[in-house]
Amino acid sequence: MELRKKQLYITWGIVIGVLLIDQIIKILVKTNMPLHDSIRIFDWFYISFTENNGMAFGIEFIGKLFLTLFRIAAVFAIVYFIYKCVKNVAKTGFIVCMAMIVAGAAGNIIDCMFYGLIFSESTHTQVAQFVALGDGYQSFLHGRVVDMFYFPLFEFHWPEWVPFVGGDLFRFFGPIFNFADASITLGVIGLLIGYPKSLSKHFNAL
Repeated sequence: MELRKKQLYITWGIVIGVLLIDQIIKILVKTNMPLHDSIRIFDWFYISFTENNGMAFGIEFIGKLFLTLFRIAAVFAIVYFIYKCVKNVAKTGFIVCMAMIVAGAAGNIIDCMFYGLIFSESTHTQVAQFVALGDGYQSFLHGRVVDMFYFPLFEFHWPEWVPFVGGDLFRFFGPIFNFADASITLGVIGLLIGYPKSLSKHFNAL
């Protein structure tokens, strides 16, 4: 099989696979757990249902509508970049990392675009249900991203003498995230560690 076709198949396979796994997990959590409910799997691993308006790992610093539109534009830009990389015969590992990033970004975009339209509100006492299109808890592009993976691997209190944080609790790893976030993170780490020169090369070739 021609390398370019093989890389395109790999890209589509990763995107479809990540989206399916991500959405199945999110729907199962959202339709079976009330908001902020938590299930202990191990001492260092919990399924903890939260929702957020922000970026990966619950970060929030800009408006919801702008963020969603920015995400959509970013996905189209990354898809175009992947197309150019495949056309220029980039390394397959590089394409895999880029596909993981675009798949993760698309997974969270689906939440923002449609979850507000098709789900009822999740509360501390009420589990969300599917509703008729448009009868959900928010309007188009304003849905909240579903997060559930929580890994408090270890925690400790800072010594009192440490400036600014003395006596505070430090927990690693504190943020709650989803499968899409993990895909983005692994893709970025793979690029930075394995393909920094390829990243620079293909950006300069645009």
